Amino acid sequence: MRARFGRYVLCCLAAAALAATASAQTRYTTVVIDPGHGGFDPGGIPGQRVPEKIMTLDVSLRLKPLLEKAGYKVVLTRNSDVFVPLGERVAMANSYPNSIFVCIHFNSATRSGANGIETYFYSTESAPLAASIHSAVVGGAPSENRGVRRRGYFVLRKTTVPAVLIECGFLTNPTEAQYAQSSDYRQKLAQEIARGILNRPALATRTAYTNRSSRVDVGLQPFLDQRFVRESGTKHRRHKTSTKKKSSSTEEKKVSSEEQ
Repeated sequence: MRARFGRYVLCCLAAAALAATASAQTRYTTVVIDPGHGGFDPGGIPGQRVPEKIMTLDVSLRLKPLLEKAGYKVVLTRNSDVFVPLGERVAMANSYPNSIFVCIHFNSATRSGANGIETYFYSTESAPLAASIHSAVVGGAPSENRGVRRRGYFVLRKTTVPAVLIECGFLTNPTEAQYAQSSDYRQKLAQEIARGILNRPALATRTAYTNRSSRVDVGLQPFLDQRFVRESGTKHRRHKTSTKKKSSSTEEKKVSSEEQ
């Protein structure tokens, strides 16, 4: 009798553990899309011919119906040529607890030969999503694979949901700029980003420590922890407002960058 009762208790405990595990898994039902830059901030570098803010918005607007068709609720941080402060973008993403945050960007560099696609994440739970989106986009684009990288950009570091920033090629590269100006290519980018999101419906379980670990698995993609590495060939854009006052804190300086 006692043995049967003991087995019953163990079965109940096992069932409770499975239920707790299932409830701990977050079901992501919303995608917050963040078209980089906008308004007075065109993105890119001085003298850049193709405006990044127009390209990012167009890809984002193409991505939205693709995800809605798949059943996601989709929110855009901007749907026109306006500037939205970084804090507001982050707050918008964080207001949807069952969401993922996808920032759409194009890259730029003073060296016209710089090319390729790269994807960034910061929190551990964001790594699988970054790898999935990056793999899909690289697989569908005729551009170099620059890898999946961890970096503490503001919009990645301050979000409390899985967040990814993808650079869809260099607008300062003549070939990739020509690609980006094609509506068919921008549609292709949107389709591949959507495919990357749909291929990764079950993301890592959320914990209180997801933003603290740099030992994460990003699949078979090249991985570089670049929080403390400065790239010589690529210039990351900064707002005009960042030159108005200097801060003694490196953290505050980073916030002035659109990508950060």
